[in-house]
Amino acid sequence: MTTRRVFLTGSAVLAAGGLVSFPALAQAVSIGAIKVDARLLGPQGWGENAPRIARAMEQELARQLAPLRQRGGPTLHVTLQGLWLAASVGGGSAGEGASNDNMDSLAEVVDRGRVLFSREIRSMLLSSSGGAWYRQDVDQRRVAALLENNAQWIKRYLGA
Repeated sequence: MTTRRVFLTGSAVLAAGGLVSFPALAQAVSIGAIKVDARLLGPQGWGENAPRIARAMEQELARQLAPLRQRGGPTLHVTLQGLWLAASVGGGSAGEGASNDNMDSLAEVVDRGRVLFSREIRSMLLSSSGGAWYRQDVDQRRVAALLENNAQWIKRYLGA
C-alpha cells in the first residue's frame, strides 16, 4: 500500500535526480589540415607506391572527417607504420591471422607544436575484403579497404 510518506520520498528522489551530474561526453576534435607520412612503407617493399598510398589515405581521411574540418584548426598527422597483405586471398576465417591484411598507423592531432591527441591504430581485415582473387586490381582493392577501415577508426577516436 502506498502511503503519503513513500510518495513524498519518491517525489524527493525524482526531484533530486536533476542535481546529479554525469561526466561530459568527449567532444569531437576539430581538424584544420591532414598530413599523411608513408615514408616507413618504402623500406617495407612498397617503394614508389608509398606516396600513392599516402595520397589515397589523405583523400579517405578528408572524406571521412569532412564534418570535423575547420579552417585554422589543429593538424592531423598520420604516420603509416606498416602495411602487410597476406600472401593468399581467401581461406581461413576471421581471427585466425593466416589470411589477414594488416595496417598500422599513428594518428596525432597537433596544434602549435603541442600534441592534443595521439593514438596507435591497427586495422586488420580478411584478405578477401578486396573482392574476388582473380580480379586484376585485387591488391589495390585490399589496400583501399585497409585505408578506409583505418580512417574509420581514426574518425571514431577523434569523436566524430
